[in-house]
Amino acid sequence: MTYLDLPHLDLIEQARLIRDGEISAADLLDATIARIEAVNPVLNAVILPLYDRARAALARGEASSGPFAGVPFLIKDLYCHVSGTPTTGASRLMAGAVVDHDSELMARYRRAGLLPVGKTNLCEFGTLGTTEPALFGPTRNPWDITRSSGGSSGGAAAAVAGGMVPAAHGGDGAGSIRIPASCCGLFGLKPTRGRITMGPDLGDSLGGIVNEHVVTMTVRDSAALLDATHGPMAGDPYSASPPPESFLSQVGREPGRLRIAVTDRSLLGTDVDPECVAAVRDTARLCAELGHEVEVTAPVFDAEQYQSAYRRFWSMTATRSLWSIGRATNRSPVELAGEVEPFNRHLFERGSRILAADYVTDLGWFHGFSRILGRFLDRYDVWLTPTLGSPPPKLGHFDAGLHGGEAVMDRFMQFLAFTTFANMAGLPAMSVPLSWTAEGLPVGSQFTGRVGDEATLFRLAGQLEAARPWRHRRPPVHAA
Repeated sequence: MTYLDLPHLDLIEQARLIRDGEISAADLLDATIARIEAVNPVLNAVILPLYDRARAALARGEASSGPFAGVPFLIKDLYCHVSGTPTTGASRLMAGAVVDHDSELMARYRRAGLLPVGKTNLCEFGTLGTTEPALFGPTRNPWDITRSSGGSSGGAAAAVAGGMVPAAHGGDGAGSIRIPASCCGLFGLKPTRGRITMGPDLGDSLGGIVNEHVVTMTVRDSAALLDATHGPMAGDPYSASPPPESFLSQVGREPGRLRIAVTDRSLLGTDVDPECVAAVRDTARLCAELGHEVEVTAPVFDAEQYQSAYRRFWSMTATRSLWSIGRATNRSPVELAGEVEPFNRHLFERGSRILAADYVTDLGWFHGFSRILGRFLDRYDVWLTPTLGSPPPKLGHFDAGLHGGEAVMDRFMQFLAFTTFANMAGLPAMSVPLSWTAEGLPVGSQFTGRVGDEATLFRLAGQLEAARPWRHRRPPVHAA
């Protein structure tokens, strides 16, 4: 096998080839490394190669068992620790901090047989919907290298879309799996709150908003990886009810006639690009053709209150990060704020003025918002919206040094007009790559499900993938 063969094979197929003796794990690793080395200079998706460690692991007989035995995999450089490497969060403040243990999620990846071959790029602290950190430089979109790959898991998505690996780890606190999945033409599912532990280092990131999982080329890879990694650790603040059947068994199973609510306008009053509106309407027609009951409707809530509370809440992401680093390094958070990127400095300056009572009150308001979405989804099986407010923007669109912090926050709210709801309510949601713009850029459609009900999403995603396959679509960098 050469690296030219890799883009056509998903994770499950690569594992089968090794299991059936059609290729060795060592040969697959060499082909993957060759593919990364060929494509990464253009995309800048992998920021820390782990090739020698991967070869040494195979020599020790590791990654030899499990459903994905010997298959190469990439890890986002945030939250998921890989022992013996730094977890930088794309920040200079953490660039030298080598961790001495695996996160539980990393341990589960290893038990499943996955072989980490590198770490992927993200925006600093994961606070933006793009991947353009000062520390590592921008990741470029394989569909158009002048455009963003999305974020914060933009390195992971660019690597998969660019054919380096068929699946890669990501995390999602405001859409950071679904955003780059939409920008790069991939499948991306954010699981239910507590579905995958963040232990042992974290109970959660902030208010239960962050969920880790993957971006993938195929629906079945996402389901199989969730089977391998779901479940809590003792002491977790949240946990999701275990599924009665495997997630993989849902892919290819008929979903039945679903009640699908469709919203094609921003509930926050922000602009939605006509191409995104056209994409979600086309997806709604496809769902109706497949026999589902489709209704144009939307949940009702106070959009102005959501906007103001969310802007305060999001300010706490960078603020919490700087306080945590300050405690670990015995440095002042104010001093540290002078060393971060302009957008995170803006968030810190805003967050430092927020009282603890404001944060707790806002969190309570979001709990009420969760009940609104819960009641809405009592009437519908899934909720269909655009994934994003626009197709992938040009690199520099979210540059707070150029545009100012508040203007970039406005752009954040416009771009992420649909993704943050599932994070605040703890709901599973997926971006499905069913549409492309006239310029050839991918546009995702988002489906949000009931709490704990990834199964319905996987059944629907499998049906959509069969009805309108996307694996044959190759971005220019991937094809080259």
